[in-house]
Amino acid sequence: MFGFAGCLLVFAALEAWRPQKARTVPRTARWLTNGLLTVLNTAALRLAVPLLAVGTAIWATDAGLGLFNVWDAPLWLTVPATVILLDLAIYAQHVALHKVPFLWRFHKVHHVDTEIDVTTGLRFHPLEIVASMAYKMGCVAVLGAPVEAVIMFEIVLNASTLFNHSNLRLSGRMDRLLRAVIVTPDMHRVHHSTFERETNSNYGFFLSIWDRLFRTHRRAPAEPLATMAIGLAEHQDARPSSLLWSLVLPFRR
Repeated sequence: MFGFAGCLLVFAALEAWRPQKARTVPRTARWLTNGLLTVLNTAALRLAVPLLAVGTAIWATDAGLGLFNVWDAPLWLTVPATVILLDLAIYAQHVALHKVPFLWRFHKVHHVDTEIDVTTGLRFHPLEIVASMAYKMGCVAVLGAPVEAVIMFEIVLNASTLFNHSNLRLSGRMDRLLRAVIVTPDMHRVHHSTFERETNSNYGFFLSIWDRLFRTHRRAPAEPLATMAIGLAEHQDARPSSLLWSLVLPFRR
């Protein structure tokens, strides 16, 4: 929890120091809604799936279930393999969230944010968060993932989500160097474009290889990064900054 809060504060400070895109929407209502969604998501996870991913790893190890519990491989191999395979699983889930209409109804709560900054990485509908955790628990059980690997993956996933949603401006050279391995803010910002063809690209959260491998990588948006429109074209107004509107959005026609 403290590590997550520390990452949040660091990236919030960095994006305030070197912003990529000038703000067009005041922080107050957006940040309040995104913060309250985080509180609701945390409570929902504790109530709906109290075992969570780390608990699932402990249970699978004790029960001898999953690939890495059947195949007695050393930790130096299973830990990085688990992180890579779970990252691939999250990429696949993200594609499904966009392609399956029922799932998109919930995931678009994340995409209607009309600005993108570090708090956008916190903005998810509680039902999506619960379903995502259940999916991740299933992946952990199938892999028989070591506890150490799951803890490492949770740290990496949370930190990378905050990093790649941040409004941090990197130099072109730094972006190219980092993007060769991981998802950068400029790469993920394309995914939050109002143009559907751009929204349906750059699905990765941590490793950038999956988008290149599966041909979903888009180098840059049609509009300049510093002025591009963010969110969904049909919701370019103040409504996404409302908590109640955001919670009800998946159930609207």
